[in-house]
Amino acid sequence: MDLAYLWFWIVGFLFVGYFVLDGFDFGVGMSLPFLGKDDVSRRQVINTIGPVWDLNETWVIVAGACLFAAFPEWYATLFSGFYLALLLILLALILRGVSFEYRHQRDSLRWKKGFDTMIVVGSAVPALLWGVAFANIVQGVPLDAAHEFTGSLLTLLNPYGLLGGLTTLLLFFTHGVYFVALKTDGQVAADARRLAGRAGLVTIVVAAAFLIWTVLLAFAEGRDLAVVTAALAAVAAVLLIASWISNARGREGWAFGFGAGTIVSAVLALWFALFPYVMPSSTDLANSLTIENASSTDYTLTIMSWAALIFLPLVLLYQGWTYWIFRKRITRSHIEKAAAVVH
Repeated sequence: MDLAYLWFWIVGFLFVGYFVLDGFDFGVGMSLPFLGKDDVSRRQVINTIGPVWDLNETWVIVAGACLFAAFPEWYATLFSGFYLALLLILLALILRGVSFEYRHQRDSLRWKKGFDTMIVVGSAVPALLWGVAFANIVQGVPLDAAHEFTGSLLTLLNPYGLLGGLTTLLLFFTHGVYFVALKTDGQVAADARRLAGRAGLVTIVVAAAFLIWTVLLAFAEGRDLAVVTAALAAVAAVLLIASWISNARGREGWAFGFGAGTIVSAVLALWFALFPYVMPSSTDLANSLTIENASSTDYTLTIMSWAALIFLPLVLLYQGWTYWIFRKRITRSHIEKAAAVVH
Protein backbone atom coordinates (compact mmCIF):
# COMPACT_ATOMS: atom_id res chain seq x y z
CA MET A 1 0.00 0.00 0.00
CA ASP A 2 1.18 3.52 -0.80
CA LEU A 3 2.37 5.20 2.42
CA ALA A 4 0.18 8.25 1.84
CA TYR A 5 -2.92 6.04 1.90
CA LEU A 6 -1.62 4.22 4.96
CA TRP A 7 -1.25 7.52 6.80
CA PHE A 8 -4.72 8.63 5.75
CA TRP A 9 -6.05 5.65 7.71
CA ILE A 10 -3.65 6.17 10.62
CA VAL A 11 -4.82 9.78 11.01
CA GLY A 12 -8.38 8.48 10.84
CA PHE A 13 -7.60 5.97 13.58
CA LEU A 14 -6.22 8.75 15.79
CA PHE A 15 -9.33 10.88 15.35
CA VAL A 16 -11.55 7.86 16.05
CA GLY A 17 -9.65 7.29 19.28
CA TYR A 18 -9.90 10.95 20.19
CA PHE A 19 -13.65 11.17 19.63
CA VAL A 20 -14.32 7.99 21.60
CA LEU A 21 -12.12 8.96 24.56
CA ASP A 22 -12.45 12.73 24.77
CA GLY A 23 -16.04 12.33 23.61
CA PHE A 24 -17.15 10.90 26.94
CA ASP A 25 -15.08 13.57 28.70
CA PHE A 26 -17.15 16.19 26.89
CA GLY A 27 -20.35 14.36 27.79
CA VAL A 28 -19.42 14.14 31.46
CA GLY A 29 -18.66 17.87 31.51
CA MET A 30 -21.95 18.74 29.83
CA SER A 31 -23.90 16.54 32.27
CA LEU A 32 -22.87 18.55 35.36
CA PRO A 33 -26.00 20.76 35.48
CA PHE A 34 -28.24 17.69 35.23
CA LEU A 35 -26.46 15.27 37.58
CA GLY A 36 -24.72 17.57 40.06
CA LYS A 37 -27.45 18.07 42.67
CA ASP A 38 -24.95 19.10 45.35
CA ASP A 39 -21.20 19.59 45.63
CA VAL A 40 -20.58 15.95 46.53
CA SER A 41 -22.45 14.67 43.48
CA ARG A 42 -20.68 17.23 41.27
CA ARG A 43 -17.33 16.03 42.56
CA GLN A 44 -18.46 12.48 41.97
CA VAL A 45 -19.25 13.28 38.33
CA ILE A 46 -16.01 15.22 37.73
CA ASN A 47 -13.87 12.56 39.41
CA THR A 48 -15.03 9.93 36.92
CA ILE A 49 -12.72 11.55 34.35
CA GLY A 50 -10.25 13.19 36.75
CA PRO A 51 -7.40 10.69 36.19
CA VAL A 52 -7.85 10.34 32.42
CA TRP A 53 -9.19 13.51 30.78
CA ASP A 54 -5.76 14.98 29.99
CA LEU A 55 -4.53 11.63 28.64
CA ASN A 56 -7.60 11.43 26.40
CA GLU A 57 -6.97 14.94 25.14
CA THR A 58 -3.46 14.09 23.95
CA TRP A 59 -4.99 12.05 21.11
CA VAL A 60 -5.96 15.23 19.29
CA ILE A 61 -2.43 16.62 19.74
CA VAL A 62 -0.95 13.48 18.21
CA ALA A 63 -3.54 13.52 15.42
CA GLY A 64 -2.75 17.16 14.65
CA ALA A 65 0.99 16.51 14.65
CA CYS A 66 0.60 13.53 12.31
CA LEU A 67 -1.66 15.58 10.06
CA PHE A 68 0.99 18.32 9.90
CA ALA A 69 3.80 15.88 9.09
CA ALA A 70 1.97 13.48 6.77
CA PHE A 71 -0.35 15.91 4.96
CA PRO A 72 1.10 19.45 5.16
CA GLU A 73 -1.15 20.78 2.39
CA TRP A 74 -4.24 19.48 4.16
CA TYR A 75 -3.02 20.88 7.48
CA ALA A 76 -2.33 24.31 5.97
CA THR A 77 -5.70 24.58 4.25
CA LEU A 78 -7.61 23.22 7.24
CA PHE A 79 -5.99 25.40 9.89
CA SER A 80 -6.13 28.57 7.80
CA GLY A 81 -9.68 28.08 6.54
CA PHE A 82 -11.12 26.77 9.80
CA TYR A 83 -8.96 29.07 11.92
CA LEU A 84 -11.71 30.70 13.98
CA ALA A 85 -13.58 27.45 14.64
CA LEU A 86 -10.37 25.66 15.68
CA LEU A 87 -9.34 28.63 17.83
CA LEU A 88 -12.68 28.45 19.66
CA ILE A 89 -12.12 24.73 20.23
CA LEU A 90 -8.62 25.39 21.59
CA LEU A 91 -9.82 28.14 23.93
CA ALA A 92 -12.64 25.92 25.18
CA LEU A 93 -10.23 23.05 25.87
CA ILE A 94 -7.94 25.41 27.80
CA LEU A 95 -10.93 26.73 29.75
CA ARG A 96 -12.00 23.20 30.65
CA GLY A 97 -8.50 22.10 31.69
CA VAL A 98 -8.00 25.13 33.92
CA SER A 99 -11.39 24.51 35.54
CA PHE A 100 -10.54 20.92 36.45
CA GLU A 101 -7.36 22.05 38.16
CA TYR A 102 -8.64 25.16 39.97
CA ARG A 103 -12.19 24.19 40.96
CA HIS A 104 -11.14 22.57 44.24
CA GLN A 105 -8.71 25.30 45.31
CA ARG A 106 -11.33 27.14 47.39
CA ASP A 107 -14.40 26.14 49.40
CA SER A 108 -16.40 29.10 48.09
CA LEU A 109 -19.63 27.95 46.44
CA ARG A 110 -19.51 30.86 44.01
CA TRP A 111 -15.93 29.92 43.05
CA LYS A 112 -16.91 26.32 42.34
CA LYS A 113 -20.05 27.24 40.41
CA GLY A 114 -18.02 29.55 38.20
CA PHE A 115 -15.58 26.81 37.28
CA ASP A 116 -18.42 24.31 36.87
CA THR A 117 -19.95 26.64 34.27
CA MET A 118 -16.58 26.84 32.53
CA ILE A 119 -16.40 23.02 32.45
CA VAL A 120 -19.83 22.85 30.81
CA VAL A 121 -19.00 25.52 28.22
CA GLY A 122 -15.50 24.09 27.66
CA SER A 123 -17.09 20.70 26.93
CA ALA A 124 -20.07 21.77 24.83
CA VAL A 125 -18.20 24.10 22.43
CA PRO A 126 -15.69 21.47 21.17
CA ALA A 127 -18.40 18.79 21.05
CA LEU A 128 -20.41 21.01 18.70
CA LEU A 129 -17.62 22.50 16.61
CA TRP A 130 -15.77 19.23 15.94
CA GLY A 131 -18.93 17.93 14.30
CA VAL A 132 -19.35 21.13 12.27
CA ALA A 133 -15.73 20.95 11.12
CA PHE A 134 -15.74 17.29 10.08
CA ALA A 135 -19.12 17.55 8.37
CA ASN A 136 -17.79 20.42 6.26
CA ILE A 137 -14.60 18.52 5.43
CA VAL A 138 -16.68 15.62 4.12
CA GLN A 139 -19.20 17.80 2.30
CA GLY A 140 -16.56 20.03 0.73
CA VAL A 141 -15.69 23.71 1.13
CA PRO A 142 -14.85 26.46 -1.39
CA LEU A 143 -11.19 26.16 -2.43
CA ASP A 144 -9.33 28.08 -5.11
CA ALA A 145 -6.68 26.73 -7.48
CA ALA A 146 -4.01 27.21 -4.78
CA HIS A 147 -6.06 25.03 -2.40
CA GLU A 148 -6.87 28.02 -0.19
CA PHE A 149 -10.20 28.29 1.61
CA THR A 150 -12.23 31.17 0.18
CA GLY A 151 -15.15 31.12 2.59
CA SER A 152 -15.69 32.32 6.16
CA LEU A 153 -16.98 30.98 9.46
CA LEU A 154 -20.53 31.53 8.20
CA THR A 155 -19.72 29.27 5.25
CA LEU A 156 -19.20 26.43 7.71
CA LEU A 157 -22.53 27.09 9.44
CA ASN A 158 -24.58 25.46 6.70
CA PRO A 159 -27.43 23.00 7.35
CA TYR A 160 -25.30 19.85 6.92
CA GLY A 161 -22.48 21.26 9.04
CA LEU A 162 -24.83 22.34 11.83
CA LEU A 163 -26.57 18.95 11.79
CA GLY A 164 -23.14 17.32 12.09
CA GLY A 165 -22.35 19.53 15.07
CA LEU A 166 -25.65 18.75 16.77
CA THR A 167 -25.04 15.04 16.16
CA THR A 168 -21.61 15.01 17.81
CA LEU A 169 -22.92 17.17 20.66
CA LEU A 170 -25.70 14.69 21.41
CA LEU A 171 -23.57 11.60 20.79
CA PHE A 172 -20.86 12.81 23.16
CA PHE A 173 -23.42 13.90 25.75
CA THR A 174 -25.12 10.50 25.78
CA HIS A 175 -21.75 8.71 25.69
CA GLY A 176 -20.60 10.70 28.71
CA VAL A 177 -23.79 10.07 30.68
CA TYR A 178 -23.36 6.33 30.04
CA PHE A 179 -19.85 6.66 31.47
CA VAL A 180 -21.14 8.43 34.59
CA ALA A 181 -23.69 5.66 35.13
CA LEU A 182 -20.91 3.09 34.73
CA LYS A 183 -18.46 4.81 37.07
CA THR A 184 -20.67 6.06 39.93
CA ASP A 185 -23.14 4.71 42.45
CA GLY A 186 -26.27 5.79 44.28
CA GLN A 187 -28.42 8.71 43.16
CA VAL A 188 -25.93 10.00 40.58
CA ALA A 189 -25.85 6.65 38.77
CA ALA A 190 -29.64 6.36 38.86
CA ASP A 191 -30.08 9.91 37.55
CA ALA A 192 -27.50 9.23 34.83
CA ARG A 193 -29.41 6.16 33.60
CA ARG A 194 -32.65 8.15 33.39
CA LEU A 195 -30.94 11.07 31.67
CA ALA A 196 -29.25 8.74 29.17
CA GLY A 197 -32.61 7.20 28.35
CA ARG A 198 -34.13 10.57 27.47
CA ALA A 199 -31.07 11.93 25.70
CA GLY A 200 -30.57 8.67 23.82
CA LEU A 201 -33.94 8.92 22.06
CA VAL A 202 -33.16 12.41 20.75
CA THR A 203 -29.69 11.29 19.74
CA ILE A 204 -31.05 8.35 17.74
CA VAL A 205 -33.31 10.63 15.69
CA VAL A 206 -30.70 13.34 15.03
CA ALA A 207 -27.85 10.90 14.32
CA ALA A 208 -30.04 8.90 11.94
CA ALA A 209 -30.84 12.06 9.96
CA PHE A 210 -27.16 13.01 9.74
CA LEU A 211 -25.98 9.53 8.75
CA ILE A 212 -28.65 9.22 6.06
CA TRP A 213 -27.64 12.61 4.68
CA THR A 214 -23.99 11.54 4.71
CA VAL A 215 -24.73 8.35 2.79
CA LEU A 216 -26.81 10.23 0.20
CA LEU A 217 -24.00 12.76 -0.14
CA ALA A 218 -21.40 10.03 -0.67
CA PHE A 219 -23.46 8.43 -3.44
CA ALA A 220 -24.41 11.75 -5.04
CA GLU A 221 -20.76 12.85 -5.17
CA GLY A 222 -19.67 9.47 -6.52
CA ARG A 223 -17.22 8.83 -3.69
CA ASP A 224 -15.20 5.63 -4.17
CA LEU A 225 -16.26 3.97 -0.90
CA ALA A 226 -19.89 5.12 -0.71
CA VAL A 227 -21.12 1.54 -0.23
CA VAL A 228 -18.79 1.06 2.75
CA THR A 229 -20.01 4.39 4.15
CA ALA A 230 -23.60 3.15 3.97
CA ALA A 231 -22.67 -0.11 5.71
CA LEU A 232 -20.85 1.69 8.51
CA ALA A 233 -23.75 4.12 8.95
CA ALA A 234 -26.10 1.16 9.35
CA VAL A 235 -23.76 -0.42 11.93
CA ALA A 236 -23.62 2.89 13.83
CA ALA A 237 -27.42 3.07 13.89
CA VAL A 238 -27.76 -0.48 15.21
CA LEU A 239 -25.14 0.08 17.90
CA LEU A 240 -26.75 3.34 18.99
CA ILE A 241 -30.11 1.64 19.44
CA ALA A 242 -28.40 -1.26 21.25
CA SER A 243 -26.75 1.19 23.66
CA TRP A 244 -30.13 2.76 24.48
CA ILE A 245 -31.73 -0.66 25.08
CA SER A 246 -28.80 -1.75 27.26
CA ASN A 247 -29.12 1.39 29.35
CA ALA A 248 -32.86 0.82 29.76
CA ARG A 249 -32.06 -2.66 31.11
CA GLY A 250 -29.51 -1.30 33.58
CA ARG A 251 -26.50 -2.75 31.76
CA GLU A 252 -24.18 0.26 32.05
CA GLY A 253 -21.10 -1.51 30.71
CA TRP A 254 -22.85 -2.73 27.59
CA ALA A 255 -24.48 0.68 27.06
CA PHE A 256 -21.12 2.42 27.24
CA GLY A 257 -19.48 -0.19 24.99
CA PHE A 258 -22.18 0.06 22.34
CA GLY A 259 -22.03 3.86 22.60
CA ALA A 260 -18.28 3.76 21.96
CA GLY A 261 -18.89 1.45 19.00
CA THR A 262 -21.44 3.93 17.64
CA ILE A 263 -18.86 6.73 17.63
CA VAL A 264 -16.24 4.47 16.03
CA SER A 265 -18.63 3.44 13.25
CA ALA A 266 -19.94 6.97 12.68
CA VAL A 267 -16.48 8.55 12.44
CA LEU A 268 -15.30 5.76 10.14
CA ALA A 269 -18.38 6.34 7.97
CA LEU A 270 -17.29 9.96 7.58
CA TRP A 271 -13.72 8.91 6.85
CA PHE A 272 -14.78 6.43 4.17
CA ALA A 273 -17.16 9.02 2.70
CA LEU A 274 -14.21 11.40 2.38
CA PHE A 275 -11.93 8.95 0.50
CA PRO A 276 -10.02 9.54 -1.79
CA TYR A 277 -10.15 13.24 -0.91
CA VAL A 278 -8.88 14.89 2.23
CA MET A 279 -10.68 18.15 1.48
CA PRO A 280 -12.96 18.25 -1.56
CA SER A 281 -13.68 21.61 -3.19
CA SER A 282 -17.32 22.60 -3.42
CA THR A 283 -16.63 25.18 -6.15
CA ASP A 284 -14.48 23.19 -8.56
CA LEU A 285 -13.60 19.56 -7.90
CA ALA A 286 -10.29 20.07 -9.71
CA ASN A 287 -9.20 22.32 -6.82
CA SER A 288 -9.73 19.53 -4.28
CA LEU A 289 -7.05 18.21 -1.98
CA THR A 290 -6.60 14.46 -2.35
CA ILE A 291 -4.56 11.91 -0.42
CA GLU A 292 -1.91 12.03 -3.12
CA ASN A 293 -1.54 15.76 -3.77
CA ALA A 294 -1.67 16.72 -0.06
CA SER A 295 0.83 14.22 1.31
CA SER A 296 4.49 14.54 2.28
CA THR A 297 7.36 12.79 0.51
CA ASP A 298 7.82 9.04 0.76
CA TYR A 299 10.97 9.57 2.82
CA THR A 300 9.07 11.56 5.47
CA LEU A 301 6.24 9.04 5.55
CA THR A 302 8.71 6.15 5.88
CA ILE A 303 10.33 7.70 8.95
CA MET A 304 6.89 8.40 10.43
CA SER A 305 5.82 4.82 9.78
CA TRP A 306 8.76 3.38 11.71
CA ALA A 307 8.14 5.81 14.58
CA ALA A 308 4.46 4.85 14.68
CA LEU A 309 5.32 1.14 14.62
CA ILE A 310 7.54 1.56 17.68
CA PHE A 311 5.71 4.11 19.80
CA LEU A 312 2.00 3.67 19.06
CA PRO A 313 1.76 0.22 20.72
CA LEU A 314 3.54 1.61 23.80
CA VAL A 315 1.10 4.51 24.04
CA LEU A 316 -1.87 2.16 23.73
CA LEU A 317 -0.47 -0.14 26.41
CA TYR A 318 0.11 2.77 28.77
CA GLN A 319 -3.40 4.12 28.26
CA GLY A 320 -4.89 0.67 28.79
CA TRP A 321 -2.89 0.29 32.01
CA THR A 322 -4.13 3.70 33.22
CA TYR A 323 -7.76 2.75 32.69
CA TRP A 324 -7.18 -0.55 34.47
CA ILE A 325 -5.67 1.20 37.51
CA PHE A 326 -8.61 3.63 37.75
CA ARG A 327 -11.31 1.10 36.88
CA LYS A 328 -13.28 1.26 40.16
CA ARG A 329 -16.47 3.22 40.67
CA ILE A 330 -16.40 6.68 42.23
CA THR A 331 -18.66 6.25 45.26
CA ARG A 332 -20.40 8.99 47.19
CA SER A 333 -19.05 7.64 50.48
CA HIS A 334 -15.50 7.91 49.16
CA ILE A 335 -16.01 11.60 48.28
CA GLU A 336 -17.56 12.32 51.68
CA LYS A 337 -14.73 10.60 53.53
CA ALA A 338 -12.13 12.52 51.54
CA ALA A 339 -13.91 15.80 52.32
CA ALA A 340 -14.03 14.94 56.03
CA VAL A 341 -10.28 14.27 56.11
CA VAL A 342 -9.56 17.61 54.44
CA HIS A 343 -11.72 19.50 56.89
